[in-house]
Amino acid sequence: MKKKTITIIVAAAENNAIGKNNNLIWNLPNDLKRFKELTSGHSIIMGRKTFDSFPGLLPNRRHIIISNKSNDSFQENVIVVNNIDDALKAAEDDENPFIIGGGQIYKLAMDFSNKIELTRVHEKFEADTFFPEIDETKWKLVNSEKQETDENHKYSFTYETYIKNN
Repeated sequence: MKKKTITIIVAAAENNAIGKNNNLIWNLPNDLKRFKELTSGHSIIMGRKTFDSFPGLLPNRRHIIISNKSNDSFQENVIVVNNIDDALKAAEDDENPFIIGGGQIYKLAMDFSNKIELTRVHEKFEADTFFPEIDETKWKLVNSEKQETDENHKYSFTYETYIKNN
């Protein structure tokens, strides 16, 4: 049986900043495009604040929200669960669900996920939400692809793929 891949997907600054006031800190169109390509057709698992930061449902993805609020406080077409275990059960039929944030959810997910798709933004930012430090004794960098600044990207960044050591 093929082992299920549980992927954390995140864009984090050099100081691991990922957000401020429930918003992204930067605008990187290529990173958003990559996020869409990777997560399309899959389950996306997130906390309530992350879901609240969206303009609406992301097309072609199953939204699984971890929240203490009841199901009725959310729109239709989302699955609401109380904990990460139930979120993973709700994504059971997906061979590669994605953990998409926020900070607390990422912290919980580090233990049971086995892949990280990190966009490392080459700058430090003031933030109120951070990504946990990647323990390089547990994770191995297997791919790295740098993008320089251009007219659409104020900051340079690197796509980094990590796989958990067995």
